[in-house]
Amino acid sequence: MPYFLCIMESKERYWITVVSKDHIKRGVAGGFMQANHGKPGALKKLHVNDWVIFYSPKVTYEGDEKLQAFTAIGQVSGNEVYQHKMSENFIPYRRDIEYYPCKETPFIPLIPQMDFIKNKGAWGYHFRFGFFEIGKTDFELIRSKMIDSKSLTINS
Repeated sequence: MPYFLCIMESKERYWITVVSKDHIKRGVAGGFMQANHGKPGALKKLHVNDWVIFYSPKVTYEGDEKLQAFTAIGQVSGNEVYQHKMSENFIPYRRDIEYYPCKETPFIPLIPQMDFIKNKGAWGYHFRFGFFEIGKTDFELIRSKMIDSKSLTINS
């Protein structure tokens, strides 16, 4: 009986996750990400070399100071979703990320150019879910504002 080899093209995907700036600083320093308050569901959708952009609506998780900016960008670097004990009652799931040096990028000026936002007047709708996929065009626009592409070497 003949064997057929089915080769699937590995295609990177592009994601946005919502996290306060103070929390993403910890992720960048440690080379990991968490999503949706440490739940594993969103992290399981990611594959090695997928891109993740981190949107921070606020400066601190507990505070009220608005930020509304993209604050970090990176690529998934590990295959595993794993747990890390932060306290007795909080053992969130994580995924390893290779972060790239970037500049904080305000989101509001980009709204008119974002394809994933169909209703520009209700732009915050997508962000309420905490984690969602975007298209390559939107990703490239955001990445171009965050990273100097001439100095970037990517994993894929």
